[in-house]
Amino acid sequence: MNLKDVLRMGPVMPVIVIHDLAHAKPLAKALFKGGIKVFEVTLRTDVALDAIRIMRDAVPEAIVGAGTVTGPDELEAALGAGAMFAVTPGLTRELAESATGPALPLLPGVMTPGELMAARDLGFDALKLFPAREAGGVGMLRAMAGPFPDVLFCPTGGVTLETAPSYLELPNVACVGGTWLAPADRMEAEDWDGITRLAEQASALRVK
Repeated sequence: MNLKDVLRMGPVMPVIVIHDLAHAKPLAKALFKGGIKVFEVTLRTDVALDAIRIMRDAVPEAIVGAGTVTGPDELEAALGAGAMFAVTPGLTRELAESATGPALPLLPGVMTPGELMAARDLGFDALKLFPAREAGGVGMLRAMAGPFPDVLFCPTGGVTLETAPSYLELPNVACVGGTWLAPADRMEAEDWDGITRLAEQASALRVK
């Protein structure tokens, strides 16, 4: 699976935190109904790995990945749970080397040009700018485009429905990561129709 192609499958990749496993199936269906095809389920809760399995079964057509992967053990666990790609907040050599073993594409997080160069030296040319807002946002990505025209980004962190278009206008941005598509209050209220509407809004955004 080519990670750049996956990132280009939609303008927004939801960054999902699942606390109640019962939410995994209806959330996946609601997002997919709204046009979202790629999900990132963060490994921030005890039920995250089970949520990945459930979401893959619920929507076989979707691409379900694991986020907040910080070490080789989590990478292996994500692969075992059926994750189709993994996203990290940063990159270490150990994690990079582990990613070459399992057939699990890795989207590493970077914040600075130096981190980008280190990631590129390790073979990565699709990266997550994280945290995007604190890293300089649109201005940083414009600055990165000159010396690193071969690198494609998914900026994540502080991106909203209102700010997403300014990122998506950039030629080195494939999509953005956003938490607003699966807000905790809507999941707790089981407002799946509301989440579908959020997904439809996000899917309607345009990438340059």
